[in-house]
Order: sequence, then C-alpha cells, then structure tokens
Amino acid sequence: MRFTKQLFLLLLLTFSLQAREQVNVNFADLQIEDFIKLISKVTKKNILVNNKVSGTVNFVSTTPVYDDELMGILISVLESKGFTLVQNGSIYEVVRSTEATKSNVAVVGVGKKIYGSLMVTQTIPVMGENVDVIAAKVRYLISKTAKLIAMKESNTILITDYPKNIETVKRVIEDIDTNNQAIVKIIPIQHTEANKLQTRLLDISKSIFNAKIESEQIKIIFDENINGLIVVGNAKNVNKIEELVKRMDVEAHTSNGIQIYPLKNSDATTVATTLNAIIAQQKFADPAMKPNVSASEEINAIIAVGEPAVLKGVKQIIDELDKEKYQVYVQARIVEINQNESSSIGVKYGLAAGEVTASGLYAMSANFGSSALTAAASTAVLDHLGSIGSNAGKALALGATLDFLEENGASKSVSNPSILCVNNKESSIYVGKTISISTGTISNSINTGTLTSSYKREDVGLTLKIKPRVSSNDKVTLDVEAILENVLDDGSNNGTGQPVTSKQEVKTQAILGHGESIIIGGLVKVYDRDSVSKLPILGYIPIIGEYLFSSTTTTEEKDNLVVILTPYVVDKSENLSQLQKDLGVLAKIQEEYSKEAIAALEAKQTEENDATK
Repeated sequence: MRFTKQLFLLLLLTFSLQAREQVNVNFADLQIEDFIKLISKVTKKNILVNNKVSGTVNFVSTTPVYDDELMGILISVLESKGFTLVQNGSIYEVVRSTEATKSNVAVVGVGKKIYGSLMVTQTIPVMGENVDVIAAKVRYLISKTAKLIAMKESNTILITDYPKNIETVKRVIEDIDTNNQAIVKIIPIQHTEANKLQTRLLDISKSIFNAKIESEQIKIIFDENINGLIVVGNAKNVNKIEELVKRMDVEAHTSNGIQIYPLKNSDATTVATTLNAIIAQQKFADPAMKPNVSASEEINAIIAVGEPAVLKGVKQIIDELDKEKYQVYVQARIVEINQNESSSIGVKYGLAAGEVTASGLYAMSANFGSSALTAAASTAVLDHLGSIGSNAGKALALGATLDFLEENGASKSVSNPSILCVNNKESSIYVGKTISISTGTISNSINTGTLTSSYKREDVGLTLKIKPRVSSNDKVTLDVEAILENVLDDGSNNGTGQPVTSKQEVKTQAILGHGESIIIGGLVKVYDRDSVSKLPILGYIPIIGEYLFSSTTTTEEKDNLVVILTPYVVDKSENLSQLQKDLGVLAKIQEEYSKEAIAALEAKQTEENDATK
C-alpha cells in the first residue's frame, strides 16, 4: 500500500512538471526519508543523507506548488527535526542545524539581495548607530540555529541564516539605523569672546536638543588657539548651532572702549610695562586704533582703552602674563667647620676629612650608614614624600656627617634659614652683625680741645642672594651669590683704632632637581688661637707661676663656612603647606638616620680599638 501511494504521487508530480512546472502535492504520514528521495528525484538534485532522520510528514495543498518551492518545503521539514540542507558543489547534504554554520555555507556579497532556501552568510553594515545596540535589537528575528556576530571594528553584523530571515533583518536595520553620522565643523569667532559664547550655546543646546537621545547629542568645544568653536554632532543640529553663532557673534558694545582686567597672580605695574613695550612695536593702519594701557596699583588691575577688536588681543596677552607663577622654597644650612678639628676626627675614625670642601664632605659622608640602613631610610622617604626622596641616600648621609662633626665639636651651625622665592625674582638672606666705623673727627671751635667723632654703621656677616629660574616641575636653575665679611681686628691691635674687616665673595649657578642639595664652600676664616698650659698648683702662683710653670701656645686656626642649599619647586601656592608637612617628616627621618649612623660608626671604631689592644 505504501509503495502504491509513493508511485501515484511520483507519477502525479512528473505529469504536472512536464505540463505546467507546477505540482499538486497532497500526502499524509509519508516517511521523511522517503520524502527526501522523492524531492531528489523530482528536482533532480543529489542529496547526501549521513544522519538518520526519523518521523513522518503531512502536507495538505489546495493549489499547485512550484517545483523550486519543494526544496523549501524539504528544509522546513528537516528544520523541524533539527536538520537542514547545505550545498557542497552539486551535492546537497543533510546536516544538523547546529552544525550548518561550519559546513561552508555560501557567502553573499554586501548589499546583494538573497534568494533560495539554503542557509547563507552575509555581512550587514550599520551606518549611524552602535553595532552592539542594533545587534541586540534584531537578534530575536533570526532562527534558533542561526549565528549573528557584531563586529565593532567595522561596525558591521555578520549573520548566517536562511535568506528570508536575513532579508527581514536587513529591512529592520534599515528602518532603525538613522544613519546619524556625526560631522565636525570649526566656527571661528570674530567679535565676541569664544569661551563665553560656548557657555551660552551649551545652555541653549540643552533646551533645544534631547540629550537622552544619543543621535541628538552635540558637543561644543572652545579652542583658544583660533578663538573659535569646534562643534560635533549630526549635520542638522550642527547647522542649528552655526546659525545661532552667526546671530550671537556681534561686536561687544563696551562703553567708551574701556576694559578693566583684574590680575590674580602678577603685579599690575610690571604687566603694564610689558604691554606698553609690545604695543610700541606694533604698527596700526589707523593710529587711532592704538590702545592705551595703564596700571592701577590700588586694585592691582590693568586698565585698557581702545577698540574692542584690539583689546581682545590685549586680553590674551594679559591672560598669559597673569598665570600663576612657580615658587621655589629654598632651605639653607650654614655651617662653620674647623679644619683642624675635622682633620683630627678624620684621623681618629679613618674618615676622608681633610680639606672641608664639597667633595671632601661627600667623601666623608660615604662612611655614614650601612647599605641596609641607607636603603631602608631612602624607602621611607620615598613612601612618605615621593619625588622629594629621589636623592634620599646621599642627602641623609650628608646630614649625618654634619651632625657628627657638630657632636664632636668640629663644627657649629651658624644658621638654618629658609626663604620662599618667586620664579625669576631675587631673594636674599643676611646673617651677621652691625659695627660702627669712624668716618672722621671734628674739633669744636667753641670748646677748645673738644673733639667730635662721626661714625657709620656697616653690616658684617654672611649675605646669601638667590634667584631661581624654574624650567619644569622638578628642575630649577639657581643663581647664587654668597658674600662673607669678617672682622679681623676690632681696632685694638692697630694704631688707627679702626676695625679691620675682610670680604669673600662667591658667585655660582647650578641646575638642581626638586629636593637636591648643593654645597657652596671656599669661604675661609683664618685666625690665631692662644692656648695656655699650666702645671697643677704651681702654675697658678701669681707672677712666678705665669713665667716659670706655664706656657702659651699660638695655633693658626682655619674655619670653613659651608652653605648647603636645597630647593623645592612649588607649582601651586596651595601645595606650599603640604611641602612644609613633608619637610617635617623628612627632618624626623634625618634625625633617626643620624643617630643610627653615628652609633654604628662609633661601634665600629670601638671594635677596631679593642682589636689593636
């Protein structure tokens, strides 16, 4: 009975195809395997079946079916059982639907319309929207065994599915893809201030464009180099902004052409001098266009009178000149080191401490602190203070050296001043005393024999002048001038009765990093020191003891005045208080390091002394 049904259907199909290329298909409970064979014979296509497909198929038709639709019917039947057809040359193969994408399905070019019943692969470009957003919206339209991938690099969708599904996806994408491609337009501003115009346009855009819709969003960027606006968005919205700019970019109506520019960081007199020097070099087609610029010291402001277009250029110069200036906080340590004492200590402890020069101090400091101690201290400085600690090892060792010399009486701290310098401005420190020097004697004509002396007051001591030039956040050039004046004789040891003074001067320039130290030496004071030796008891007998039982020795002493400077660059005034806190932490670390380093040196010396006994 089954064979008879198949033979009848086959004859019916053959007759219909020959006559009208249409068939009347109508069957029930036909095995799917027999249905595949039937379709193969009718369509004259070779179909390879590697998988057993179980089940039956029913088809009820009241109108003829075209022969090319039979393959679609077969694919629908196979799809319901988890299979599909793929073409490999002239052979069609039944494969599982989940593996169809791995079976070299045909690739159709971009933009081409797809026909047929077999699965194909095609890329769909997305023009004006995010491909991930579009992919999420159309994913529900594909068959359950299809594959859809969003490729961000090219903003395209790669899809493998049946032609009808792909065409549906393409039509939906065309409807929801706004093709809202952003454009960029640069709009120069001629008359008004571009930054102020930008603020007003941003407020207006919030009212006329819906920021919640991505395609409506617009960006308005101020570019000070061209005194213009850069507008980014879709063409429609950008054109609206451009129209607004044309209406709003009009000359400012300034009363009498007067502008007052308050200054925040600079001195008005200095800025006015610079401006007038620049204006004097400019050539104006109309002399009346030349602006007048003056300074108001009371309110620290620049007052400019002139044409609005010219004053715009004046304001740009003022803005640059009025930027916050670098400051340099300089710590100075002024130490007086006795060469005889330091040499004696050097011999005792085996240290390089002969001539007290910059190289000598650094050589001596190399003996302070073990590598482990220096590394631990350096790490602590870096952890707490960042860039200040970049030269922590050398700085801590040098500080320990000076502390050691002072502890053993070879040096004394003269002063530890600090000074805050403004970039490119000279600052000075003075440490000393003022003495009186006679300038002449006048005889009183009324009271014969009475003399009146006149004096002048002069400063004698150390004067330190510093002028910093900051090149970056961590580099500064210091112009340093150190002047040392000493009183060699107060007048008691010469016939004139006038004091005798000496003067030594050092000028130098150094490029230092943030927190790096420089040593200025070579300021030497030479004097004689008398020391008296007496025998016990006998040496203290009046007159006799002084001549018979005591002796006086005169020693030439040489004191070296060493100035150590450490600059810290402050780019913003609000960072100064933090720097003060950091330096407090650094001082504590230095104190602890000095104690441990000196203790280690003395312990080593004790061990060496014990070993020689």
